[in-house]
Amino acid sequence: MHLLDTTLFYSPTSGGVKRYLTAKHAWLGAHTSWEHTIVVPGSLDHLERGGVCTLSGYPVPGTFNYRLPLNPRRWANLMSALEPTLIEAGDAFHPAWCARRVAQRRGIPLAGFYHSNLPRIIGRRFGGALTEPGLGRYVRWLYEGFDVVFAPSRLMCAYLNDIGVHHTMHQPLGVDAEVFHPQRRTATLRERLGLPAATRVLVYAGRFAEEKNLPVLLQAFARLGKPYHLLLIGGARAARPAGNVTMMPYRRDSVELAAWIASADALVHAGTKETFGLVILEAMACARPVVAARAGAFPELVDESVGMLAEPNSGASMAAAIAALYERDIEAVGAAARARVLQHFTWHRAFHAQTSAYASLAGAHRQSVPEGRVLELRSP
Repeated sequence: MHLLDTTLFYSPTSGGVKRYLTAKHAWLGAHTSWEHTIVVPGSLDHLERGGVCTLSGYPVPGTFNYRLPLNPRRWANLMSALEPTLIEAGDAFHPAWCARRVAQRRGIPLAGFYHSNLPRIIGRRFGGALTEPGLGRYVRWLYEGFDVVFAPSRLMCAYLNDIGVHHTMHQPLGVDAEVFHPQRRTATLRERLGLPAATRVLVYAGRFAEEKNLPVLLQAFARLGKPYHLLLIGGARAARPAGNVTMMPYRRDSVELAAWIASADALVHAGTKETFGLVILEAMACARPVVAARAGAFPELVDESVGMLAEPNSGASMAAAIAALYERDIEAVGAAARARVLQHFTWHRAFHAQTSAYASLAGAHRQSVPEGRVLELRSP
């Protein structure tokens, strides 16, 4: 079996999708005889079957260092030359159309992974120029040529079903519970931040993007004041924008990120459009409680046994939920959070289920289509 993963959502500083692909590559190497190749954008062309292949592309403004190769034919030709026996496309842009073309030509199974809700993201950013119903039809049209579409949450499975994509499979992501571990906790966090020992430190880690609703967190901590302190990890530089807010650059090293998360009291997240929330599970694996918005996929991961949920888009509700957390036994809540991850959300559990699905697809034979009969598929 030669599995090929392809996506645009991959860069030196990207988050959940890259961690998913990196973890999958390591797990397949350790637990199977499968060959696994990843095809993603990069600054240079690089071919490495069984590793990470890159096609040079232009940086996309306003994104998390993503690049966009502008020649779909080159992308399709590279994937075809790698001779995969199964392809998974991790976005709904031109790599997915190229994957569909190659899979049809070679007569091999094709899976999609719906990591991000494309219609809602684009509809929100471009307003009336691109409507959500129209983009929903585009997503349905794309996935008509796929054998299965994985979705990380039941919320996203339901959304895909609603727009007419019915061949979906709920596939939660996972966590490396050895990297994200309570033993990563250090006693020097407050000292390194120049804070008193009694400071109540809560951390956010992720992209500083509009959909993450960081202003809600800033409003909450403005209400809370001292001794509460918000540590934001994921910016371009270190800064102290408010007396009880510290910004730090993105941490590429997972062990370093785990140490920062484990050393805080809890993780906070105000996003309302999240399709999963991998960083929430990473915090829970570090035995840290979570305070999150009651929106998106978060209620599938967080309840009162492992943290607190606040009303969406409300700094006042977020502040109240944070204060209420400190009225509880934070260490006991954190221990329950880690226990939930170990039971339901390890990478081993996730990839064991996913490879079973792959094996079922591989057992179903497609009829390959000769080169001349394949339409030139381009993303709009």
